[in-house]
Amino acid sequence: MSAGPSAGPGAGPGVRPPLRPVRLRPTDVLRVGAVGLWTRPLRAVLSALGIAIGIAAMVAVVGISSSSRAELDRMLGELGTNLLSAAPGMSFSGRAATLPAESVAMVRRVGPVEEASSTGTVDARVYRNAHVPAGESGGISVHPADLDLLDTLRATVGSGVWLNEATSRYPAVVLGRTAADRLGIAEADPRVLIQVGGQAFSVVGILDPVPLAPELDTAALVGREVAAAQLGWDGAPSTLYARADPAHVTAVHRVLGASANPAAPNEVQVSRPSDALAAQAATDAAFTGLLLGLGAVSLLVGGIGVANTMVISVLERRAEIGLRRSLGATRGHIRRQFLVESLVLAALGGLAGVAIGVGITALYASLQGWPAVVPPLVAAAGVALTLVTGAVAGLFPAVRAARLAPTAALTGA
Repeated sequence: MSAGPSAGPGAGPGVRPPLRPVRLRPTDVLRVGAVGLWTRPLRAVLSALGIAIGIAAMVAVVGISSSSRAELDRMLGELGTNLLSAAPGMSFSGRAATLPAESVAMVRRVGPVEEASSTGTVDARVYRNAHVPAGESGGISVHPADLDLLDTLRATVGSGVWLNEATSRYPAVVLGRTAADRLGIAEADPRVLIQVGGQAFSVVGILDPVPLAPELDTAALVGREVAAAQLGWDGAPSTLYARADPAHVTAVHRVLGASANPAAPNEVQVSRPSDALAAQAATDAAFTGLLLGLGAVSLLVGGIGVANTMVISVLERRAEIGLRRSLGATRGHIRRQFLVESLVLAALGGLAGVAIGVGITALYASLQGWPAVVPPLVAAAGVALTLVTGAVAGLFPAVRAARLAPTAALTGA
């Protein structure tokens, strides 16, 4: 800050030198504006905390949502979006339709279809042992499965092995992950027996979760031969899965019903399992918008807290304002001082909020096994939003401080 007398050319004794306007350099403005915060650290921290909570909530919500979408994109990249499924619907008479036993073979003849497999449905219940009450089946369904089912679904076995030519003829079962949990089985072991349709089956494998076919997570999968021989399966598939050339998925979708059941294509329901994951992402986006609104409310509350702090600061520092005005500070200097003080307070809260939000995102993503993603634009927007909030919250107190007359401020009038 510079001001003061400067004798001009020709100035003589008794001649009052001209006054130059007082100038406040940006560094001076920043230093003077920060004084009020450093002298009242507890108040500054509590006011900045309101801003930090709002920004942390907004950054964490967007970060967790972005991390979830990144995990979804990774999952779809691994599993592919070219899987189609076909299941029997309803006939014109309102009765449940069925797929022909030859439907898988017919679908495999479609040119762009790369892989096809199926599961059936057996009216049988699954129990941990014969002593479990009949009503406590755990909601586990029994499905005869083709041997190439895992390849078509890109599914993996978490424990044990998948069915093969040998085990598919004998009472061996592979459990979905949820089904195994409900039965209290942690590891596959052929010596572990469960009751399937009233008969003892060996647990030879446990699947990892199957995102594109979640119905298999609660299923007990058995071989086609043993299902037909011991469980009364008629050989008709209940769900057909087909992998199509990615460039022809739409075309295969149009003809899959007619290919699976040429006699009654209208009785076949064709779907794309990856669409369910996309719908989940859309639901997450809507939920994210709701949480962002709550974060904005927190930010508004924080801004009101900053405004309240600045108004109280003006009232408490009237003497300081009057002294500075009497020493040559202009109204513009006073305005800038309190405006900068509000901006610094908001910026501190914003930076702390961004850091907290990034930390929450990283922690949650780590616990879920997701990649942690926080868009840089969101972090930058969070800081920018706090500066806008600080400017709005500090504008009125700054103008009010600048309007104080030096004599009134010094005398407390």
